[in-house]
Amino acid sequence: MRLLVTGGAGFIGSHFVRTALDGGYAGHEHTRVTVLDKLTYAGNRANLPRSHARLDFVQGDVCDHRLLHELLPGHDAVVHFAAESHVDRSVLSAAEFVRTNVMGTQTLLDACAATGIHRFVHVSTDEVYGSITEGSWTEEWPLLPNSPYAASKAASDLIARAYWRTHGLSVSITRCSNNYGPYQHPEKLIPLFVTNLLEGERVPLYGDGRNIREWLHVDDHCRAIALVLDGGRPGEVYNVGGGNERTNVDITRRLLDLCGADESMIRRVADRKGHDLRYSLDETKIREELGYTPRVSFEQGLADTVAWYRDNPDWWKPVKHRNDHVGRQSREGSTR
Repeated sequence: MRLLVTGGAGFIGSHFVRTALDGGYAGHEHTRVTVLDKLTYAGNRANLPRSHARLDFVQGDVCDHRLLHELLPGHDAVVHFAAESHVDRSVLSAAEFVRTNVMGTQTLLDACAATGIHRFVHVSTDEVYGSITEGSWTEEWPLLPNSPYAASKAASDLIARAYWRTHGLSVSITRCSNNYGPYQHPEKLIPLFVTNLLEGERVPLYGDGRNIREWLHVDDHCRAIALVLDGGRPGEVYNVGGGNERTNVDITRRLLDLCGADESMIRRVADRKGHDLRYSLDETKIREELGYTPRVSFEQGLADTVAWYRDNPDWWKPVKHRNDHVGRQSREGSTR
């Protein structure tokens, strides 16, 4: 099998690629992977093995129609991770989110239809559902996005579904809860707070910190994507949750403990515009249909993640500090 993985140099995409190349997904021990990544600030070639016999790397844009038509023939499936994903950046400027997440997905699907690539897994987010006070979202829940990022992902989900219905592509959509783990860009909450604490800086906590998110280790998420790639039904959506609901203040306190700091290191900042209160996914469907079960306990996964950042400053320091010109607001504790 030959896979095209878009956004494969980013946090989640690179984990999927590394695991596939390491034989971590049953039936894909010999799969060849082509990574297509624009290498924006969030993409990092160092997230991937420099030389692997089954890896091809192409630097390029999912909005590049000509490139896609040249690249896609010979592949059997596409796993589409490529996206702008930082909520705070979308609040400041939404144009790039619409371009990449909406137009990029449409351009990629159009190229797949034209070149005969039938199988397509579209990786999305729980944020398309909006905010939920109690209970959990099923896949049939209406889409009510509240941030420009979430709206752009909701639009891309609908476009993906339309290509299944109109063109007969075998499209499956996954919607995951908040991911964490090694190699995550330090603009996101957990790596931002950990790296701040490792550098002796205070951590910026939005509002009262009572916003609730459900946390999922990146390895569990990628295993779910592999299951959907192989067994997911065309036209269907699969929620992928971790079952670990925590308030942001609880996450902050746990990170303080793991880093040997106290609450004097918390810096309260003004809440984000339109900040969703709570996310929660019902993942019954993927469990019953595909046998998915998360394996990484949150406590162990979080401790391992903190240890990884402590042991790998050579990776995160250049990534974190090369973007200081963007401004502090874009790094003020996003939960995404």
